[in-house]
This record gives sequence, structure tokens and C-alpha cells, in this order.
Amino acid sequence: MRRIATILCGLVMMTVYASGAPNSIQPASASAVSYRVTFPEPEHHWMQVEVTFSGLGTRPLQARMSRSSPGRYAVHEFAKNIFAFEAFNAKGVALKPTRPTPYQWNVAGHDGTVRVVYKIFGDRGDGTYFAVDNTHARLNIPASFLWAVGFESRPIRVTFVPPTGSNWKIGTQLFPTNDPATFTAPNLQYFMDSPTELSNFGLRSFAVRNPDGKTYDIRVAAHHDGSDADLDALAKDVERVVLEQGAVFGEFPAFDTGNYTFLLDYTPHSDGDGMEHRNSTFTSSRLSIANPQQRRQALGTISHEFFHAWNVERIRPADLEPFDFTDANISCCLWLAEGFTQYYGNLLLIRAGFTPVSQGGIGFGGTINAVVNGSGRLVRSAVEMSQHAAYTDAAASIDKTDFGRSFISYYTHGAAVALALDLSLREMSDGQITLDDYMRLLWVTYGKPASAMSGFVARPYTLRDLRTQLAVLTKNKAFADEFFDRYVEGREVVNYERLMLQAGFVVRPRAPEAGWIGNVQVTPTEGGGLTINPTQGNTINPIAFGTPAYDAGLEYGDVIVTIDGQPATVDAFGAMSRKKPGETTSLTLRRRGGQTVTTTITLKPNPALVVIDVEAAGAALTDMQKAFREAWLGSKVK
Repeated sequence: MRRIATILCGLVMMTVYASGAPNSIQPASASAVSYRVTFPEPEHHWMQVEVTFSGLGTRPLQARMSRSSPGRYAVHEFAKNIFAFEAFNAKGVALKPTRPTPYQWNVAGHDGTVRVVYKIFGDRGDGTYFAVDNTHARLNIPASFLWAVGFESRPIRVTFVPPTGSNWKIGTQLFPTNDPATFTAPNLQYFMDSPTELSNFGLRSFAVRNPDGKTYDIRVAAHHDGSDADLDALAKDVERVVLEQGAVFGEFPAFDTGNYTFLLDYTPHSDGDGMEHRNSTFTSSRLSIANPQQRRQALGTISHEFFHAWNVERIRPADLEPFDFTDANISCCLWLAEGFTQYYGNLLLIRAGFTPVSQGGIGFGGTINAVVNGSGRLVRSAVEMSQHAAYTDAAASIDKTDFGRSFISYYTHGAAVALALDLSLREMSDGQITLDDYMRLLWVTYGKPASAMSGFVARPYTLRDLRTQLAVLTKNKAFADEFFDRYVEGREVVNYERLMLQAGFVVRPRAPEAGWIGNVQVTPTEGGGLTINPTQGNTINPIAFGTPAYDAGLEYGDVIVTIDGQPATVDAFGAMSRKKPGETTSLTLRRRGGQTVTTTITLKPNPALVVIDVEAAGAALTDMQKAFREAWLGSKVK
């Protein structure tokens, strides 16, 4: 039975919200690391953190800020936002810290205890950083909290003190205590993976039940600008998605606190993002849940992030376990951890009824086209795209890169692999084996086994494991090896046209009669001519590999001086682009330094693909296609 909880009193709500399963309260040890968080001037976007490390002995304290965050794979220098740092011994005597690195403070000469007090600025409320203002505090823990080398296994106790006079409540996956403002974590890994929202959020919840009879509360905590009825509607939609996700795996994870929390931030000043965590997710957007269309739009990120509760939080690559907070984290398998999640995030919205089954497959057209025609596939496999995350996952750089032609997001590439594997399994088994079966096998084998330590995974997988388990599922090692060799570790793509036709969807060129030169845009240049793909700061759009423009030697920043012997104009460029495949055009280019060259470009057929319903292509949907479509895209909730 569905249960919606609405508590009106702020303090009471905080208590109810903080209470998980009866056995979820974790006693704090005398040697626990203790934090106290206050917000003296939230309007100025900073908070104060006081942390006490005891039991140091005689060794110096090595206090660090993280350089990476769970769910992010690039380096982020969180220490840069600390603007005050003080240290004291147990008696309150000030100690002088040293700074061996930009992200570490050493404190010697203490009496076995060091109390650190620091102030830190934050005004980006996404899944990577943190934000404080007069409306809320949205805390990603690695971006907010110092930790100490050698204390990684110590229990942690943290007390949040909302601003005086505020109506803030506390939403978190941290373990509650008898004090509604105080929470604990069993170790640093769990603490760092526990985002926290302090605001006047609204709360709704519903229960889900596993086959063994155990129930979990799914909580929707939303800081939003809508009405109570809007939040009710959102919670109902979330429930539909959650139930479809549980049907994929046949059960829900054993959430450590007895519940899972959607920490949602939908306000006009929110930063758009979504970030998975073990028993919760951070999702933020400027969408308004008061708008039904925008409310449905928000479900895309919600669906993606909840699928992560199984895939990556528990079905976890070995190279991400444990997570390293001191450096970038490289993984072989983000094509599955993120890409398969991307595929299911969209698929399960169809199964939940938010997209008609008759239209469901059409939405995969963009994914198919991006990978089939993406020139990055010519230089990197799905595995190599995953390993490139340290440079692309919100990483900062001031130099120009050619990622526009040499990289395809592992989200997109992985989603295309997932689609290919799902349809291939259904084809080769006459519908008896699906990607759902593969995910359930990975769940039972790698995700479900309990770890002796909260926040850790007992049996993470390797790339070889994924190949082996596909062979186990299909009882066909040759199929598994070929799929991985060609489409995961290789750079080929499946025949999507054949596979999608099983469900009555046609994959075909969008404009097969049109001539095509590649991803070329032009802007009139002062003094005459057309600049190719003009640079904006460090943002560039390099000419893609394998296109007629690349083969003819065109590149961003070149100026087209003449087209077929005539001055280059926007109209002349448009006329060139309307030529037929096989026709040629002569171009005079002016390169950097003033060098002038003449080249000939031969147009090719436009390779852009589109997915349409077979009936829109003039054919009838067969009974077999209809059954395949329903088995793939229809609801699995019983």
C-alpha cells in the first residue's frame, strides 16, 4: 500500500525524517571523529566546520581536503574554497599548521587531540560541489569536509546547526541518533558518499517490499517552489519509476538505513545535476514541479540516479572500489556503470508509462546516430572512452581539446552498447534472454553479497568478469567473446537496422539524397570570406574524422575565400551544401599565418540516422513485432 507522509512541524519532521529502521542508529565511539557545522552568515555563501580528531598519539595530524568525489572521475580541487583555518589542542591552545601541499594541513605539537576550525565558501549546489545561501545548504561531503590521514576507518559523528530562526530540516542518508540534529557514519567511505540537504523541504514517502517480505521506505525530500499537491504528484510519478526499476532486478537493495532518499532541489537558482549515492541521490534543476511537463522532465534524472542504487553503487567496478578521494579515479567500465544506467533510465520511463510503447523505440534514435556516426568511435572503444573520464567528467582545463571529434561520452556510447546487447540477446534467444537477465545475474553475483563494512562492496567486478558472466548467461562463449571483442573493446557497431526492426522500428538515413560535407558551420569574416567553425574562447569544434571536410583538409579557424572560383558567401556555401552526393566543389582557404591553399571537396550521402515507427514508413506492424515491442518496452510490474 502506498503511504504519503506529511509532517508539518519542522522539528518533528526532522526527527521523523532522520529515523530509519529500528536498528539503524549507530552508537558513536569515544574515538569518533566529531564535526559541528554552523552557518553564521548563509547569505554570504559560507559555512563553518569544527572537527575534532582525538587519539593521535604523538604523530602530527595530516588533515586533507578531497580532490575527487564519488560519481565524479576527474580532479576537483575542493581545498581552494577554504578561506580560514585554525587548529587547537584539547585545552584550546592555538597550534600552528604547516601546508605541505595545496590540499593538506599538518599540525604537530598537540596533546593527542587537534580541533580544527575552518570556513569554506560554496555557491554551486550540484552533485559535485556545495552551496549555502539563505534558502538552504546543499552539501556534497567531499567538497565540504576535511578528513585526516589514518582516520579512514574511524566512526564519524556530525552535528548540523541550522541558522538561528530558520525552518531548515535535515535530509541525509547518514545514520540517525537520538538527537535529530546529529548523525553518524561508520567510516570515511560511507561519510563521503552521504550528501546532505538542509532546507524547508517537503517530504513524501512510500514503501516497497522485497520477495523476502522486508520493506524499505523510499523518501522524496524536495526543496521546491510548487504546492503540496505538486509534490504529491511528483511522488506518485517517482513511485511508478521505482517499481519498474525493482522489477528489473527482482528486488531492492538492502538499504543500510532501511530507506532510500531522493534529495531533490527544484528552484530557480538551482544548478542542474544528478549524482548517485549508496542510499540516496542528489538531483537539482531549475525545473518547476508546478509545471506538469517540467515535472515529467525531471523524472529522467531521477530514473537514472535510482538505477545506480544497483548499478555502480553495488554492482561496482573493481577499479572504483574503494574510491580514492586523493586523485582522479580511472575505470574500465563506465560504459556499463554509467552507459547501461543511461539506457535503463530512459527505458524504464517507457515501461512506467510516461512514453507510449508505440513511440518508445524512437527515442533511441539519437543514441544510435551519435555512436554510429560519431568519429570518436574511430579512435576509442567503449572501454577507452570510459578511461578518458578523468579528462571529460566536469574536468577543468584552459587548453583546447579535440574531444568533439575524438570522444563520445561513455554515457551515450554505453547506452548504445546496452541497446545492442539487449536486442541481440532477445534475437539470439527468441526472447528467452534479455538484458534484464544479464543485470540480474550481475546483481546476484557482484552487487548483492553483503560487505563486512558499511559503504564498501564485497565483490566488485572486472572487465573480464563482465565477459565471463555474459557467456554464463547465454551458455555461448563465442557470442560473449564476439560481442566484447567487436563492440566493447573493439570499435565496431551492431546492425541496429536489423535489430530495431524486430520491434517494428525502422532505422534509416534522415536525408539519403542530400549531399554532406560534415560538421561545418561558417560565419562571415570581416574583410570577406567565411570562417569555419569559429572558436569561442577555448571551445572549439574540430572537423570530424572521416568526413569530406576533413579529407579535403578543412579545419576550424580556416577562412573560405572562394567557392568554385567565386567569392565565398553564406548563400554560396548553402548552395554547395545542397549538391548531390558525388558532386565536387573547389575551395580556396586561408590558413593561419595567411597561407592560401586550394582544395576540392567531394560530397558524400548524409549519414545521419533516424528511427521511425514501421507504420510511418508505410508498412504494417506484424503480430511478431508487436509482441517483441511489448516484451521489450512494456511494464514489468506485477
